Amino acid sequence: MDQVCNFCRALKFAKETPGMCCAGGKVKSPELCPPPELCPPPEPLATLISGSTNQSRHFLKNIRKYNSCFQMTSFGATEIIRDNYMPTFKVQGQVYHRAGSLLPLPGADHQFLQIYFMGDTNEQIDQRRRFNSGTIREIVADLQDMLHRHNELVRVFRSSLELMPTDDYVVVIKADKTPGEHAGRFNAPTSDEVAIVIVGEEFNSRDIVLRRRDGCLKRVSETHRSYDALQYPLLFWQGEDGYHFNLRMRNPGTDEETSKKVSAMNYYSYRIMIRDNAENHILLCRQLFHQYIVDMYAKIETERLLFIRLNQTKLRSEEYVHLRDAIASDGHIDPNHLAKMLGRKSKFISHLGNQPQIGTI
Repeated sequence: MDQVCNFCRALKFAKETPGMCCAGGKVKSPELCPPPELCPPPEPLATLISGSTNQSRHFLKNIRKYNSCFQMTSFGATEIIRDNYMPTFKVQGQVYHRAGSLLPLPGADHQFLQIYFMGDTNEQIDQRRRFNSGTIREIVADLQDMLHRHNELVRVFRSSLELMPTDDYVVVIKADKTPGEHAGRFNAPTSDEVAIVIVGEEFNSRDIVLRRRDGCLKRVSETHRSYDALQYPLLFWQGEDGYHFNLRMRNPGTDEETSKKVSAMNYYSYRIMIRDNAENHILLCRQLFHQYIVDMYAKIETERLLFIRLNQTKLRSEEYVHLRDAIASDGHIDPNHLAKMLGRKSKFISHLGNQPQIGTI
């Protein structure tokens, strides 16, 4: 890669699209991708992802298991496994994350986020390894200590639990950073920026609402700012914000925010680029990085489909109802030819390719 973006210093090949990294300087914020040298992973994570020792090579080979030890939400998808060798991560159908209560029901096992609140450190380690065979106790113990020290979400949940005297209280994590909050920082937010403890139903449909103790699993919205950090604590060890609806593009000339929002595709394209004289630790995480990319691409497709559903008037797809019926009833009509005549291709590009579709989603 011998081409360097003038705006964000991303490295690219000569024939790659100039704006693929930062949309020509429009996607620009320390919140999206800080200089990695300003916030390198702490120990032991930095050494474990280096691949320089036998222990780190073991860790990288089993990195999805180690992330599973500490993930705070469950990952739901049908994984495609062919034969016994799968160098890449593949899923089919819908991808979703779900969160439970802070404490389990009496007699039930602690799982996911609940493990962080078991009384004894050794009990936490044993419970994490119980669900993830083949992990090394020393590594799990060191990573657990790291997350308790550095992850803001863990600290927030712990302090919130102490403020919940009964099961009537809930912890609410706001879906978006409130407009007007300082967005020029990437470091983990403080407690009062992350969550509130309330009684009642005063929350948005996309907010994460965790009860003190119940047996229900609730789906986490793909556009919630903590969606990534809750599922991938080894990638986002500070518990920092990810993609959300209030991220705005910037004017490359004045560096001021515009009214146009950053899309999920813009955000993740920016987030995973290799940059000049900087190391992006997410790219070193092998199969966990594969899972993260598949997961986030599913989010991008979900956002595109949501846009199409909410903008039918703008897209004027209702104009093609009768044309669609004609195609369905006459097998001799070539939809590719009709699409070429109309100059309208499908608004949704699936992984199967951008085949012309008339008025369909």
